[in-house]
Amino acid sequence: MSMQDKTPSITMRRSALSRARGLGSAKSGAAHWWAERMTAAALLPLSLYFVVSVIILLGADRAHMAAYMAEPWNSALFLALIVIMFYHLSMGVQVVIEDYVPNEAKRLLALLVVKGVIIFLALASAVSVLKLAFS
Repeated sequence: MSMQDKTPSITMRRSALSRARGLGSAKSGAAHWWAERMTAAALLPLSLYFVVSVIILLGADRAHMAAYMAEPWNSALFLALIVIMFYHLSMGVQVVIEDYVPNEAKRLLALLVVKGVIIFLALASAVSVLKLAFS
């Protein structure tokens, strides 16, 4: 045997069925990864702002809370926190479901249910902020 026959091959060996199904890279993994990192980076200052707001409003009555939320910066930052937080949650849960639910039908059902719940909770949170801001 020559030395060339002993070198390992790094070519991909996929079956014809695998190529026909289009298995492999979905070509969107990098964008999803970056979106997760960017939302995580945006959540750091927004979460800090939320914690500071909670400390400031500790023991406040509804009128004081409504006055605080009526300020445009406060309501805008809370809405930004809600949108970015639930979007980040949606992407993270999607990755977990896609990685750990092997059955295609169950995976699709789980994704639809989870995304529906996340959208409902995001809308309920946004309505709460807007109700306080405009009360």
